[in-house]
Amino acid sequence: MRKYLDSYRFTLIFSVFAFFFIGCATVDVVDPSREAKGLHGMVASAHPLASQVGVDVLKAGGNAIDAAVAVGFTLGVVEPNASGIGGGGFMLIWFADTGTVVFIDSRETAPAAATADMFELDEKGKVILDARGLDPVVHGGRSVAVPGEVAGLLSALDKFGTMNRIQVMQPAIDHAEQGITVSPVLAGIIAENYEAIATFPASDKIFLNDGFPREVGDTLRNPDLANTLRLIADQGRDAFYKGPVAESIVDAVQSDGGLMTMEDLANFDVSYRMPVTSTYRDYQIISAPPPSSGGTHVIELLNIMENFDVEKMGLNSAQSIHAWAEAMKLMYSDRAEFMGDSDFIDVPLKGLTSKEYARDQFARIDMNSVMNLPPSGDPWKVESGSTTHFSVIDRHGNMVAYTKTINHFFASGITTPGTGIVLNDEMADFDVRPGQANSISGGKRPLSSMSPTLLLKNGKPYATIGSPGGTRILTTMAMLISGLVDFDMDIQSAINTPRINNYEYGPLKIESRIPAEVQNELLQMGHELQVKKEFDLYFGGAQGVVIDQKTGLMHGGADPRRDGKAIGY
Repeated sequence: MRKYLDSYRFTLIFSVFAFFFIGCATVDVVDPSREAKGLHGMVASAHPLASQVGVDVLKAGGNAIDAAVAVGFTLGVVEPNASGIGGGGFMLIWFADTGTVVFIDSRETAPAAATADMFELDEKGKVILDARGLDPVVHGGRSVAVPGEVAGLLSALDKFGTMNRIQVMQPAIDHAEQGITVSPVLAGIIAENYEAIATFPASDKIFLNDGFPREVGDTLRNPDLANTLRLIADQGRDAFYKGPVAESIVDAVQSDGGLMTMEDLANFDVSYRMPVTSTYRDYQIISAPPPSSGGTHVIELLNIMENFDVEKMGLNSAQSIHAWAEAMKLMYSDRAEFMGDSDFIDVPLKGLTSKEYARDQFARIDMNSVMNLPPSGDPWKVESGSTTHFSVIDRHGNMVAYTKTINHFFASGITTPGTGIVLNDEMADFDVRPGQANSISGGKRPLSSMSPTLLLKNGKPYATIGSPGGTRILTTMAMLISGLVDFDMDIQSAINTPRINNYEYGPLKIESRIPAEVQNELLQMGHELQVKKEFDLYFGGAQGVVIDQKTGLMHGGADPRRDGKAIGY
């Protein structure tokens, strides 16, 4: 039936559908069932089925790492638009018995044959579209980097888990085989990304129904993915990085003009890195190091804001929003200038995270006028928000914060035939201009904003938090931490608080719940405003768990901007 429809009319219709669905998906913002409390364990994730899987593992005696691996594999099935085994991520673990931290980097890498000039640019420096009218950085074979999630999850399980692969992966297998119910959020995202999905037959087969986007209430099954997960559970990482599954991935990528080889997959390995650390007020921050820009610049932003009396300015007052907006400009400018994969370039981490440097940046802010920074040429303004995050705490006090992604919603658009794997488009997270800190190079990890973060209070575990949202992750995380620390909010209230974002270019983005009188004051101060929906997907979907250090009670919060839900016991 699709071939009889005019493509322009079809795209327009489903763009309207997408707007309707996503708008509807943000209505039940006061739903109290999103949050949970418990004394023995807690999981907060972007989907209730994934959260339930994690809690079931904890109840069965698994530790936080077992639960995190189970949730990780399950989220890729129940939230296929945002993550999966065709992607990668960052896992941050706190071990309660030793007080030590481990950071596992399973971020994707560029194929060995990738080069800084692999994408053709026009005279304005923009990537030239392919013959299908698609952006090859975002869709198709050349956009795909070497996936790292399977290696990362299994490495965590092998080193720190207590359960076997079958125990933690069986729930994901079951959900892929039996199917999930399409939510309003997922239906809207499928409709919004119809063109890319319809371009690739294996994706069309799963996510469309007779050429039309699946609707709310439909059952979405992926039996091929169930079989792939079953192979991994039985045979380990080699079932993904070698053999028939790997061959299917390489064939799908190369047949669409991509560069990945069997050697690229076989040679992939995770990296164990030292997290970045700092403080905000009396709280210790532990977060993601490069190739994430996240932890570094969350810390930089908070260090700048520490020079203000944030509590006295008031939550979301015009004065407070102005201070945050100006500090965000300075932070984003530094991100564009200095950040990349520290395995390939020198990154001034000590300076960017220092209190002294933050005081210098703070001194540049005029509370009576808007700063005009020259645009940095930062390509990250289009970075995807289709990442996902979850947080886990077990009965022993072990904490996991894991942020993972396939990049844009439905990523490259490619689902590898016979495997059900949606392949990432992480090559889009490189700077396509040669000679930049984040330019493409074979084996290099693209810069990310993913910021899984742990907070300690008096040296003891306090919170595990994170969010999707592309570069908006940085500002979301900083303001979430400020809500917890400066305003003594509970985790759900901090997540629900209206969000803002301000790059060093373009308008100040705010959610429409910011009062009209505050908006008018900001306009009078010289800010250009772009008003988003009340609870807008643009700002990601934060998840987190906070521990009451007096009672041990865990409070999980989940974001109403997505299908988030916390479950505990």
